[in-house]
Order: sequence, then C-alpha cells, then structure tokens
Amino acid sequence: MAAAERGASRPTGDNRTSRRRRPPPLTPSAHFRLRGARDCFRGMGEFKVHRVRFFNYIPVGIRCVAYNHESNRLAVSRTDGTVEIYNLAANSFQEKFFPGHEGRSTEALCWAKGQRLFSAGLNGDIIEYDLEELCVKYSVDGFGGPIWSIAADPSGSYLAIGCEDGSVKLFQVTPDKIQLERTLERQKGRVLSLSWHPSGTHIAAGSIDYVAVLDVKSGSTTQKMLMGKRHPGSHRRRCIVWGVAFLSDGTVVSADSAGMVQFWDSETGTLMQTHPLSSSDVLSIAVSEKEDSMVVGTAEGTIFHFQLIPSRSDGKQSQWVRTKPFQHHTHDVRSVAHSPTALISGGVDAHLVIRPLMEKVEVKNYDSALRKITFPHRRLISSAKKMQLLLFQFPQCLELWRLGATDAAGKNEDILPLSRNAEHLLQLKKKGPENIGCSCISSCGSWIAYSTASRFYLYRMNYENNSVNIKRVSKVPKFLGSAIQILFSTDSTKLFVASNQGSLHVIHLLDGTLKHLHTFHPHSGTVEAVSLLAVSPDGNWLAAAGMSTGVNIYDLKHLKPHCTVPAYNFPVTALAIAPDTNNLVIAHADQQIFEFSIPQKQYTDWSRKVQKHGLHYHWLERDTPITHITFHPKRPTHILLHDTYMFCIIDKSMPLPDDKTPLFNQLSLREASKNVRRRHAHAFKISKKFQPLIFMDLLDEDTLVAVERPLEDIIAQLPPPIKRKKFGT
Repeated sequence: MAAAERGASRPTGDNRTSRRRRPPPLTPSAHFRLRGARDCFRGMGEFKVHRVRFFNYIPVGIRCVAYNHESNRLAVSRTDGTVEIYNLAANSFQEKFFPGHEGRSTEALCWAKGQRLFSAGLNGDIIEYDLEELCVKYSVDGFGGPIWSIAADPSGSYLAIGCEDGSVKLFQVTPDKIQLERTLERQKGRVLSLSWHPSGTHIAAGSIDYVAVLDVKSGSTTQKMLMGKRHPGSHRRRCIVWGVAFLSDGTVVSADSAGMVQFWDSETGTLMQTHPLSSSDVLSIAVSEKEDSMVVGTAEGTIFHFQLIPSRSDGKQSQWVRTKPFQHHTHDVRSVAHSPTALISGGVDAHLVIRPLMEKVEVKNYDSALRKITFPHRRLISSAKKMQLLLFQFPQCLELWRLGATDAAGKNEDILPLSRNAEHLLQLKKKGPENIGCSCISSCGSWIAYSTASRFYLYRMNYENNSVNIKRVSKVPKFLGSAIQILFSTDSTKLFVASNQGSLHVIHLLDGTLKHLHTFHPHSGTVEAVSLLAVSPDGNWLAAAGMSTGVNIYDLKHLKPHCTVPAYNFPVTALAIAPDTNNLVIAHADQQIFEFSIPQKQYTDWSRKVQKHGLHYHWLERDTPITHITFHPKRPTHILLHDTYMFCIIDKSMPLPDDKTPLFNQLSLREASKNVRRRHAHAFKISKKFQPLIFMDLLDEDTLVAVERPLEDIIAQLPPPIKRKKFGT
C-alpha cells in the first residue's frame, strides 16, 4: 500500500494549494485493482476495486460571485445559469443549489434587504431566488434589453441595473416583489458595471471609454471620467470599464480592459492614481466593508490585493498600495468578492478560490489555509449494485454505464486484466430548456428517475441480449414536478421524492406504472426544502435532512412520522442508515459524525463516546465535506465514507485516536512489528490513493467502485489561457 498511502502524513484536505500533491499519473479509463486489506484495512479481507475514470464531468465556469455580510454566505453563478450558495461559516459547504437553464444567462448577482438574492442576465430579466424552497421565485423584465450589471443600494431597498441600451434603471424592493421606479439619464453605450456610494445618493456606472457618476435623486449625470485618453495607443482600441467601486470619500475606482486600476475624484473628474497591472483586461473588482482593502482579478488568472496604507506618520493621509499578487487560477478571473477575512475569486477554470488574509485571521488554524473548491458538494453519481451499473448525471443528460469484469486473481495492488470491458449502455437527454437537478437509479437497475426545476421523469429499463430498452412512465402525478431529491428503496419497490416545499412523497412502483401511497407534510410553519434522503435497507425507515431543521425520521411501515434528530449548528453533508441495527449515521459540515438509534430515538453509546473523547484534530481540519456513507454487509461495526480526497473505514470496535497518535498511520505501521501495530492501531483506516474522488460505493462485500476525475483531464478540455511571456522566452 505504499502507493496508496504516499503523503498520508499530511493532515488536511488536498484542495489547498499549499498542500496540493500532484494527482496520480493517468491510468486506463477503467480497470480492476486488487487491494490488500491487511496493509490498510485490517480485518476487512480483500477488495477488488473498479477504478473508474470515464466520468467526463467538466465543471462549469464561474461568471460572478456575491458575498453577503449579514449571513456570511457566498452566492456563485455559473455560465450555464446555475446558482450555488456556500455557507462560509460552515466550512464553505455548498448548502443550496439552483439548476441552470438554457435561456438564462446570469451576468450579475447581488444580495438585497432581508438576505434576498437577485440575478440579471442577457435575456433582460431580473430573477429573485427563493432560498427556502430552492426555486426561482419570479422574474421581471428590466425594460432595457440585455442586463450587464446589478447592484443593491446600501440599505438593500433599491436595485440598480445597467442595460444594453445605456440606461440605468432603479427598482424598489418590496416585501413580495420588485417594481420599476424610474430610469436615470441614459448613457452612450452599454452599462457594464455599477457601484453605489455608501450614502446611497450617487451611482458610478462603468461603460465603454468612460465612467459616469449619476445623482440618484435627480437622475442626471454629475460627472463623467473619460478613459480613452489615459492610455498610450488607446485611440486604436476602445477601453471597456469592467468594474467600478464607489468609496465613502468620493473616490471612484475603475478596472478596465487596458489592464489598469485607476482612482478618480468623483467631484472634479480628475485622475488621482493609476496602477498598470496587466497587459490584458482587469475584469473584476471588490472592496472590503471597511474600505481598507481591495481585490481585483485579471484575464491572466492573477489576483491583485490593494491595501490603504497611511502615507504620513500622523495617519491623516493614506494611499492605496498594491501589496500582493496571487496566481491561483489558470484562466480569466471573471468575478471577485471580499469578505472580512478573505479574498474570494472565480472564473473560467471553474475553481472557487477562498484565500484568507493572514492579518485578519485571529487563530492560525485550518481556517487560515487557502481553499480551492472545484467539485460540487452534491451527488452526481448513483449505482445499481445488483447490476453493477453507474448512472452519471450531467446538466444536459444522463449516462448509464456497465462496469467491467475480470476472472483473474492476483496479489495486492495488481492490475487485473478485464474479461469484459466497461460499456456505455445509454445516454438519456433531458427534455426542455431546464438543466437536470437530481437523478437516481434503482438498486436493480430497472428504474431511472430524474427531475428538472419543474418536471419529473421516470423510466422503466429492460435488459435483453446486451441491449437496453427504455420506456418512459407517462402518467406521473403533477405534484412530483418540483423534486429536489430522489431515492429508491433497496428492494426497488418504492420511490421517495422530496419536493421543494418540504413534502415527502412515497410512491409504490409496479411493472411499468406507479401508485401514490402517502405524502409526509412538513411541520407547520416550515417550508424548507429537503437536502438529503436515506432509507433503511429493510425499507422500514426514511430519514430526510434539511438545512436547519435537523433530520426527520419517518416510519414507512405505518406511514407516519417517527422522531426528529436534534438540530445541529452545521448542515448535514451525508447520511445513511445501517443494516440490522437501523442506526442513522450523520456527517456534518464541521466534520463531526453522529450515530443515532432510530428504534430507541436517541444517540448511540458509540456516538456519545465520540463526542466525549473528541475527534482527532487532523480529522477536524479536513476542508472537504463527507459526501457519501455506506456500510459493509458482513461487518456491522464498520462505517465506510469518503470526501474528495480521502476514503475512510471507521471501525467502531477499535479505540478512537487521540491527538498524539498519528491519524494517517497506515504507511508507518506497514513494516512495524505486531506489538507496535497493536499499540498504535485505532478506529480510522484512511486511504488517499483515489483523488479527486467523486464517488465511492461498496457494490458487494468484496468489491468497491471508485470514480475519479483527474484535474489534468479537466484542464485539457478548457479553452487555452492567455499566454504570458516568461523571462528568457
């Protein structure tokens, strides 16, 4: 297991640039690898591992980001219209998700009063998102053609939008909707960027070749700063103002296509300071709430940090100084944000980068490490264990694959020859313009279900003579149309559908038809959407997790609510119900793990032991969430789980490690004596061999499937970045 455990002494997740290891060299798209348990998972026997690399998932590029100071949450929109919400206080967990739409181009995002989220795009509509029901609340025409920018005033009571026709329009934010109030003086050329003065009296509007300052009360233009004459040779090409920031002292900061960041006096229109940053465009700009720090992003993938530094010893005068450049992206940085303690950026390479400012971080722990989020924190793959099938979810389609097979035997780490290659059985394209939000395949492989934002689809599968016949179930109840989560029972006789209003529908599956059995309604006064589902192997219990209401457990035998697991401060990232014991295992965004006995309606003794003893600090410092949990059918004390950079088996029968014991100790114990191994062995058996690990599941007691997505494969399919001249070339 030397290869599997190489670098295992590193304590934290590998999505931090400072700790990133080079991904393993490319191997065949799918093969069997025989894994010896005695080297890593003692007492587990041996696994045959399907190492799958044909999941051709390409993360969608980030178009814009918006930070909410009140809730410490980050909204991220992608180029396909997808919108994601990250809870920065909960280990930057992606807690909410709005699927994209072919007709929705999200060019700008902003938060308004009452933590309300709005977006605007080139289709000319303004959209508000329902953060409880996880759906589009409504859309309003902006009446100015394509919308390039949107910004809320400091009070959050008004929205300003910058339109293709050169107009800046004001919308009032009412309790239920928004309504057009008036249009400010029309500008020449599209309005690409907007920023309100902190007093709410003026707006800076960036366009082509100039920045205009508009008086909100009168609607007139009070000042116009021309950009074209400020750059040598600029008469040959126009200067696009991609970003503006309006400061309290009246300074307007502009970021433009000439690679400049410039500081202007909004009253006189004079240029006060110029910073040439790049030979390519400066695309985005964001200022901290205290206006003492600023971040900009360029088309070269570089992030520049500016700080307001006193220029006199008495502190009465200050000057903006460029302090730090960072190169965390390979392509254009389309948008940046500034939280109180971190610089946030995203762009074409689809990485969401959160870089803490060390001078703002009080405690130098894992919160002070850089985070690079590449893969979604939601499930994109489901397995039909009995048929050895994998269902891959893409925004536009589903793909069904049959895993390969081998008849050979071998030693630990041997790559076994395939007697049957992996086979692509089916591609199921979505219907309509909405992207796929969730999907699932039944354990027997006979049913496939998926849902968009407004429609639910169910298909019956038949396998004959190495061919697949698929038939859509036409009579689907309309109340299934807003599905957020889908899950089949282990015996494939029931389907569980969670709606965006918190309801849980139980459907009985017959040959090619379905029958509605029951609907569990949310508690009175709550409409929060369900984020995760888990069903017990015996089919008697169903667990449903929301974002803040804890985990509700339902009795499927009697079709009634059973109990509720107490709410926890951090959202649930994964959950599963163990066979035989019906213990519910829950993983949270802060890396805590709980085990709850469903029959006894209380936490188990092992769970109380974990909380009393405490988890290893290296385990708690991991920065990628647990996304899947399963159990070994023959080993009731074993819990199998994984995140993007780690696969772990927790043996509840073994002692918990303390902070003095190495958590990643399998490599060091491999050559040790039996007495040493016995003395240092503990409950956590961890392997970092498979990276990045998108999905892992136990197909049977001897076989694992691991789906990886090497970063080199993703980068190879991105458009070429801007070429930067290097010294000596």
